[in-house]
Amino acid sequence: MAILRFRIYWEDDDLTYRDIEIQGNQTYLDFHNAIVKAYEFDGKHPASFYESNDKWQYGREFNSEVLVNKKDAPALSMTRTPVSALVSIPGQKFIYVYDPAGKKWTFMVELLNVSKDETYRRVYPFLLRKEGVAPAQYGIKGVNPSKLMEIEEKYDLGAEEMAEGFGDEGEDGGSDSGGDEGHAEDSSQDF
Repeated sequence: MAILRFRIYWEDDDLTYRDIEIQGNQTYLDFHNAIVKAYEFDGKHPASFYESNDKWQYGREFNSEVLVNKKDAPALSMTRTPVSALVSIPGQKFIYVYDPAGKKWTFMVELLNVSKDETYRRVYPFLLRKEGVAPAQYGIKGVNPSKLMEIEEKYDLGAEEMAEGFGDEGEDGGSDSGGDEGHAEDSSQDF
């Protein structure tokens, strides 16, 4: 059985990616579920794959519902289409969009390698590598919102407190002349 290794880049940060191995006979729905799990999304939203070229332009779409493109090409469905049906050579590209009606999380998918050797006892699809922090699907990842408010309040310094932290005029060893006194007051109020 052919094993396909894909790299899935987050569009907003190409240093954030996941490498996933999948068997050629598994479907794009299996691949979709692996991507959602790898990026720690909840999987409650629809998603689509798009065929792509080397310039990452959107081609024919396929998702969990049967679609026909504008030129009446055969219908593609994530639930019925095996990954190997649309993959032939390393470097082939797809675009994966999760939650297209909402946040529209976009990922660039590239085939890295095709291997004939399965790893013994490995369950496919398999997350092989994680690089970078996955984007938070909702809010801020890893921070309880109530704790975030406490942190903001703890470090929220007003203009008066900031001015006190810099000391009295002339304390830094510089001269008091030069007419910059009014300028220092104005800049502290900009915060």
